[in-house]
Amino acid sequence: MEKRWVIRQLGNKELIEQFAKELNVSFPIANLLYQRGITNFDDAKDFFRPQLSHLHDPFLMKDMDKAIIRIENAIKQGEKILIYGDYDVDGTSAVALVYSFLKDFYDNIDFYIPDRYAEGYGISKQGIDYAAENNFKLVIALDCGIKAVEKINYANSKNVDFIICDHHRPGNEVPQAYAVLDPKRPDCDYPYKELSGCGIGFKLIQAFSQKRNIKVEQLTKYLDLVAVSIASDIVLITGENRILAYYGLKLINTKPRPGFEAVLQSGGIRRKTEENCEKDGYIFCRQLNINDIVFLIGPRINAAGRIESGRDSVKLLITENMEDATLIGAQIDNYNTERRTLDSSITIQAIDMINNNPEFLKSKATLVYHPDWHKGVVGIVASRLTETFYRPTIVLTESNGLICGSARSVKDFDIYDAIDACSDLLEHFGGHKYAAGLSLKAENLPAFRKRFEEIVESTITEDMQVPEVEIDEVIDLRQITPNFNKIIKQFAPFGPGNMAPIFKTTGVVDFGTARLVGKNDRNHLKLSITYPEISIGPFPAIGFQLGDFFNYIYSGNRFDICYHIEENDWNGNTSLQLNIKDIKKSN
Repeated sequence: MEKRWVIRQLGNKELIEQFAKELNVSFPIANLLYQRGITNFDDAKDFFRPQLSHLHDPFLMKDMDKAIIRIENAIKQGEKILIYGDYDVDGTSAVALVYSFLKDFYDNIDFYIPDRYAEGYGISKQGIDYAAENNFKLVIALDCGIKAVEKINYANSKNVDFIICDHHRPGNEVPQAYAVLDPKRPDCDYPYKELSGCGIGFKLIQAFSQKRNIKVEQLTKYLDLVAVSIASDIVLITGENRILAYYGLKLINTKPRPGFEAVLQSGGIRRKTEENCEKDGYIFCRQLNINDIVFLIGPRINAAGRIESGRDSVKLLITENMEDATLIGAQIDNYNTERRTLDSSITIQAIDMINNNPEFLKSKATLVYHPDWHKGVVGIVASRLTETFYRPTIVLTESNGLICGSARSVKDFDIYDAIDACSDLLEHFGGHKYAAGLSLKAENLPAFRKRFEEIVESTITEDMQVPEVEIDEVIDLRQITPNFNKIIKQFAPFGPGNMAPIFKTTGVVDFGTARLVGKNDRNHLKLSITYPEISIGPFPAIGFQLGDFFNYIYSGNRFDICYHIEENDWNGNTSLQLNIKDIKKSN
């Protein structure tokens, strides 16, 4: 699929040159900082050296004072407290964080994860009944609840108090819970709005700690959980999230909790430590980054809730015993293997369904439904279909008498708003700009399909329908030096809002080593990039799924590339490598 190359607009050149001198860095580095809103020495210092002291006062969040008073009163009065959370990575990591923190202060506490299939997403009537029947007077709900207006009214009638800790967009009415912590509330002035659900949980324990004169540095042992939630829930890695992810990644790479260590081991992944990394059977041995969490850790933690029960994920994350963690981790790895088999087969079915229906192919949206698809993997399938056809996508199945599923979107198209415009046809929906969940009655499906497709048709632009590569800067190969890369590495952790820089270089050739690689389709390019007239490099390069350019490049033609600069670790040696995102023939 052809992609649009969009080069980010250059700011005020004179100011950037002045800024580069102030920092004693090259112009491209200063420009990358400017693009991220960093325009002076102090901002740059904070960016390159994140500090826990830069976190906002948690009591700036609306209802935080009420939440802490209620928790303190529950502890004083010996009330039972239930920590309740969603079954995905964000929810289970949030439950593990708040549960394990409060457990150090108070024993009369337990946790609850709703069953994805019997109860569905969020706060459930069954969960409230469980709390009431087992005499839990206070429930702390994490990563869910902001739209549970009727459920909270039901809980109030049962004399069960709720503290809601959520980060999703609220509906027209905020639930009448004892306290509702959500920076996205219109009446909340908290300065950072993009925390994950686990991040809201962290602010709760930070507030509790402040009241007890516990320094924030003593909470760092929980930041591996927050980092995994930030990466897996694809929230912005800016502001507070960047600080939390920075310290969380440090912990994962040095001393992760047994649950994460077990997940890494069961996946054949070895962290880079002082120990010898050259051991057969391990996938790689280097410092783990946000992408590794997204693709290696997150899916395994998620697999329990998709296939069996999210309780297993929480048990894994709260255990302090490596032997127990290894046993649970092995079971979760089995769930992950089953999940991969399911999502692969359903994706193939869905692609066939689309390719064999001319109406689907003409539509600007994708909506596919099959009653027998596994509910636990429809979100993953939606992501794969979005990558394949590059359209706003909804994948639906049947569960507990309702049609339910997940939605994913393309860059700049707000799928939450599109679904919201169909809310009168839905039983429930919630989510973000690029990802949402929904449920509806079977009789409403035709009307929902028609309206959703009409909304997408009328609001999506031509540019949104073509994959985009956003290029940060155009540079010369001669600017790629070890020192240049050393500074780029300090921009990490990378993710939404702070993506790894993509550079463009024109008029390059292959040094004569071009070949196709890959275990199955051999559709990846392995190159050595240089200039035809200038002796520079050559730079090793890899271009995944770019094999179609092989003949053109092998013939010695010039071409343009856009790419990340990365480090390649192989047999104990580290070298710079260009990870090519796309190729175009040079003019």
